[in-house]
Amino acid sequence: MPRLEPALAALRRWDEHACARCNRAVRVRWLRLAFRAVSWLGDGVFWYALMLALLLAEGAGAALPVLHMAVVGIACTLLYRALKRGTLRPRPFEVHAHIAAGATPLDRFSFPSGHTLHAVAFSLVASAHYAQLAALLAPMVLAVAASRLVLGLHYPSDVLAGAAIGAAVALASLALV
Repeated sequence: MPRLEPALAALRRWDEHACARCNRAVRVRWLRLAFRAVSWLGDGVFWYALMLALLLAEGAGAALPVLHMAVVGIACTLLYRALKRGTLRPRPFEVHAHIAAGATPLDRFSFPSGHTLHAVAFSLVASAHYAQLAALLAPMVLAVAASRLVLGLHYPSDVLAGAAIGAAVALASLALV
C-alpha cells in the first residue's frame, strides 16, 4: 500500500487542480448562467422532455424505448445514491476555498456525478433505439459533464466515474433487451 500513496496523492492534486481550472469560468457571468441552465436541464428536465417528445412523435412505437430509459433512470438513481452514501466525498467548493459554487447542489456529496451518470445512460439507451439522436445527445452529455466542473460541484474523477457507471448500466440494460 505504501507504493500506492504517492500515486493517489498525485491523482488528488490533479483532480483539485483540474477542478479549479474549470471552475474559473464561473467568474464570467454569461458562462455561469449558461452552465447553470445546462445543469438545470440535466436535473432531468431534458431527459423527461426527450421521453415525452419521443412518445408524441412516435406514439406507441416509443413506449418500449421510453420504458427502457425510465427503468435505466431508476436503476441509475438507486445506484448513485448508494454510492454517495457510501463514499461521503465532500463537494470541491466545500473543501477548497479557491473553488466557488456556481449553483446549489441537489444533494450533499460529490462522488459520483449523478448528472453525468444519467446523461450518459439516457443518451446511450436513447441512441441505441434511435441512432439519429446520437448527434444531438452527445453535445448535451458533454455540456452536462462540463457544467458539473465549471460550477465547482464535482471533481473530474466524479464526472469520469459517473460517465463510466452510466455507460455500464446502459450497456448492461441493452445486453438484457
